[in-house]
Amino acid sequence: MTSSDGAAQADTFERRPDPTRVNAIGFDAIVDALGAGMRDFRKAPRFGLFFGGVYALGGIVVLLTASALHMSYLSYPLAIAFGLIGPFVAVGLYEVSRRLENDEPLDWYGVLAVIWAQRRRELAWMAFVVLFVQIMWMYQVRLLLALFLGFQSFASFSAFVEVVVTTPEGLMFLLIGNIVGAALSIVLFSLTVVSFPMLLDREVDFITAMITSVRAVVTSPKPMIGWALIITVTMLLSMLPVFAGLLVTLPVLGHTTWHLYRKLVPDPDPGEAAAPEA
Repeated sequence: MTSSDGAAQADTFERRPDPTRVNAIGFDAIVDALGAGMRDFRKAPRFGLFFGGVYALGGIVVLLTASALHMSYLSYPLAIAFGLIGPFVAVGLYEVSRRLENDEPLDWYGVLAVIWAQRRRELAWMAFVVLFVQIMWMYQVRLLLALFLGFQSFASFSAFVEVVVTTPEGLMFLLIGNIVGAALSIVLFSLTVVSFPMLLDREVDFITAMITSVRAVVTSPKPMIGWALIITVTMLLSMLPVFAGLLVTLPVLGHTTWHLYRKLVPDPDPGEAAAPEA
C-alpha cells in the first residue's frame, strides 16, 4: 500500500460521521421541549392516558403486594418485571410524538406494532441495563438496612418509619441511602435520557446510544440536571394520590423526552441508516 493510499484511508476515517455527536442546549430548550410534550398529549390524549395508566397500574400493584395484601415477597419480582416492561411502554409515547412530528397517521395497531418490534432490536438490551441498575439499587438498600438497623423485623411499615426517623442509626441510614440513591439515579439518568428515543429513531447499538446519552449530559450539565430534577419532583408529586397523577404527568414527560432528544442529537447524515419500520 502506498503512502497516498494510507493518507486517503486516514482522511476517510477522520471524516467518518460520529454517531455520538450531540448539541449543547440551554434551559430554554427544556422549556420548549416541555411545551411540545404538553401539545403532543393534548393532540393524542387517548394514547397518553393509556400508557400513563399502565405505569400507574404497575405502581399500584407493587404497592399493594408490599403493604395492603401483605405479600411483600411478590413486590421484588413484580418491580423487576415492571423494570423490564417500562422502557417498552415509554417507546409508545416516543412513537406517538414521532408520528405527530412527521404528520404520520396515529392508530393503535401501528403504535403497538412498533413497541412489539423493539423486542428484536437493541432497546431490549437497554431494558436489561435499567434492570441491572434497579437490582443494584435494591441490594444497596438491603445492605444499608443490615449495616445500620441489623436484621431486625418490623411489625408494620409505620414501625419501620418510626425507627428510621427517630434513631441515630435510622437517620444515618437515610443520609447514606439518599446519597447512594442519588448517585445511582444520576448514572441511570445519564445512560437512558437520550438512549431510549435514539434506539427507536435510529439503527444504532445500545452502547453507542448510551455513550451519546452520557455525552449529552456532560455537554449540557446544568440544563440536563435541571431536567432530571423536574422528572424527580414531578414523579414524586404524581405518586402521592395513589399514582393517579401519572396518568397525565408521565405521558407529558415521555413526549417531552422525545422532543428533548431531537434537540440534543442532530439529524443523521444521509449515509447513516435509519431505524427500520415495524
